Amino acid sequence: MPFLPLDENGELDLEALDAALQPQYTMTASERRSMTEIGVLTPRHNGLGKDAFGEEGGQYLTNLIRNLNGPIVSRWGSILLRRALLSKVVSPENVNPADWTAERAWRLLRMGEADAARALVLKVDGSNFTPRLYEVAMQAHLATADPAGICPFVDGGAGVSDAPTWVMFRPICASLTGEQSRATSLLQQARRDNAATGIDYLLAEKTIGAGFEGRRAVSILWDDIEYFNNWRYGLGAATGVEPPDRLYTQAGRHVQGWRARAPMLSIESRMKAVDIAAAIGVFSNQAMVDLYAAAYDDPEVSDDRKALASVLRQAYMNDTAESRLAAMRDLWARSDGSLTGYSSKILTARAAARIPPADALKEESANLIASMLSAGLDRSAIRWANVVDQGSEGWALLAVASPTNMPVSYGALDDFGDNDVSPDQLRSKFLLAAVAGLGRANQETIDDFASDLNVDLSRSSKWTRAIQSAARRGQQGTVALLVAVGMQGRTWNAMSPLHLYHITQSLKRVGLEPEARMIAAEALTRT
Repeated sequence: MPFLPLDENGELDLEALDAALQPQYTMTASERRSMTEIGVLTPRHNGLGKDAFGEEGGQYLTNLIRNLNGPIVSRWGSILLRRALLSKVVSPENVNPADWTAERAWRLLRMGEADAARALVLKVDGSNFTPRLYEVAMQAHLATADPAGICPFVDGGAGVSDAPTWVMFRPICASLTGEQSRATSLLQQARRDNAATGIDYLLAEKTIGAGFEGRRAVSILWDDIEYFNNWRYGLGAATGVEPPDRLYTQAGRHVQGWRARAPMLSIESRMKAVDIAAAIGVFSNQAMVDLYAAAYDDPEVSDDRKALASVLRQAYMNDTAESRLAAMRDLWARSDGSLTGYSSKILTARAAARIPPADALKEESANLIASMLSAGLDRSAIRWANVVDQGSEGWALLAVASPTNMPVSYGALDDFGDNDVSPDQLRSKFLLAAVAGLGRANQETIDDFASDLNVDLSRSSKWTRAIQSAARRGQQGTVALLVAVGMQGRTWNAMSPLHLYHITQSLKRVGLEPEARMIAAEALTRT
């Protein structure tokens, strides 16, 4: 008679028996994915090279990622960091490759890149998971509202962690595979053990009801719920009962990135998050336009949002440049705050690129150029070089963002400084830092303008030495991490011109000048 597993009371242990009866799969060495190089993007698909982090130790790189505690002030800095974290790179020494992957994925989640985080986690075979990677995998699947996706990892996760989320996922996954009687038994056991209570338990029960022949009717009421968490977001979105807006306001900006990209949510809900998602780098111009187009045709979208979608349609499709520009002005005027103000520029980027340069539009040139550069359309923007006046706002944007070198004179910098009304002439300081970092003016010009602004670009710190050292070694990935470390903050007013100088200089040195130019243009646009 075969051995039957018993529990501590001598009774048949149904969970152990179920685990023992599960089919076991083995893969040959050739079928297993290597842990030597892990990532999603290759250079062919806009990723960094496999040696992007050089020979830096894994502990040092992991610490850099963990030191990214707050949001990154720059949209383009976030886009660069996403590329670096997703790139298929050689796993560094002195750290478990699975843990290294987990830290990268966790940072992606905190940036609002839920889909990217899940994709990275799934590049590691389940047999190589560590406790940290199980934890991040759980959060990545909640952030993408994909409870079924975590089911293959539930047994492993429960084996290395006593977190109640693993306990609650056992009945959920049993239900999703059609084992309703087992799901009921496991749910009752979880309830007796107080693994989850209140709305968290009800959301689990509702998810179980979504399984094959679930036959459970569970009502979710958010009225008395005071706190937001990932469990409530993930299961709520997956079952069509997402949290109300007042709970979203408690969450960080990154959750708005998850929300904007969640296809199971209503267009109306996603539209509420799209401005923040674009400003933090999660949404591109094309993704924004696509969402607005969907809103235009959706009968359930509010009239105000339909009106915005209609104006955007005019900005792209009206017959004359003047009428398209009028629609763009309308969109720019409706925005409020630094995030939505910048997102409106992203939204109209390709519409701005369709406006032919003309002296009659000189007063609008800065807004049009800023809009184009928000989406990286530098070759379209440079067409306005003969329209903008020296020392103007549009000129400054082109001086730092032009794909070809535009030598900058002291007189032009001085003209810009005379018209600078930003606090403490911060925009002039950013212009100085970018021009110096990109090498677009001679040293005498840089020194003279720096003296006028009382800025010392020769100062050094632990961070400046680190990024310059990484740049000298040609480590694109390490430089990208240090760029993000140096750009933490909620507004550009907290950004240091010294940091911008070293960021643009280091990025140019390692072959990432386009990213340096877009960061510099963003600094001038958003200050």
